[in-house]
Amino acid sequence: MDNPVIGFIGGGNMAASLIGGLIADGVPPSRLWVAEPDATRRKGLEARFGVQAREDNRAVAEVADVLVLAVKPQVIREVARALAPIVQARRPLVISIAAGVRERDLERWMGKVPLVRAMPNTPALVQSGATALHANPYVDEDQRAMAESILRAVGITLWVEEEAQMDAVTALSGSGPAYFFLVMEAMQEAGHELGLPLETARILTLQTALGAARMALESEEDVALLRRRVTSPGGTTEQALRVLEEGGIRTLFKKALKAAYERSRALAQQLGDT
Repeated sequence: MDNPVIGFIGGGNMAASLIGGLIADGVPPSRLWVAEPDATRRKGLEARFGVQAREDNRAVAEVADVLVLAVKPQVIREVARALAPIVQARRPLVISIAAGVRERDLERWMGKVPLVRAMPNTPALVQSGATALHANPYVDEDQRAMAESILRAVGITLWVEEEAQMDAVTALSGSGPAYFFLVMEAMQEAGHELGLPLETARILTLQTALGAARMALESEEDVALLRRRVTSPGGTTEQALRVLEEGGIRTLFKKALKAAYERSRALAQQLGDT
């Protein structure tokens, strides 16, 4: 599909990030449409990106070849049902980035249409996201490629084989930024308590986190090997890691991700029942 019209239902932060990434990738703003009920935000999107912005969701759905559902999970049922007649008639590729909303529920509200469920995380707001994707059986190869290219505008993309794996994705990468923020917060506080000025502790912590992530991404070696290579026998790193291991850090992370996983499943059930 050459130069498809990509329509966003909802003009919040994630939609704005995707729009910005797509324009940076060379998509003409004239091919991007947004439905946003808030007039101030709507005018802001038009001024910032030069996109077509409308108040009515149906106005965007009627022209879109790809329809991105970027509304809050609590309202997606109402939105999807209202768009169902247009979607069933035009059969655009539908991409849902509403967290926790299952494909079977979207199909129940909109009909059996080409549908990709996407789970981006908040670093997508700075084009550094990690997004997992799952397609229903009605999505063809060209549409899979289109969905991937859209989400790749804000970071990396990966496909999962089974939709049930999206709960694990939510627990790992969806909630994951908060885990790293907590670790950085704890490191900043510890560095400050050891005598560093708070701002110095903050900058050293953030740059260390960035550098470690970059090393891991650019290396072909497993992170366990990278950890061992920077852990000299009898050194300071070994002593710090010993304390963390004795404190049960691995068990804590397993419990934390399991709790997030179970909550993701429960929320999906609640959203589907509403």
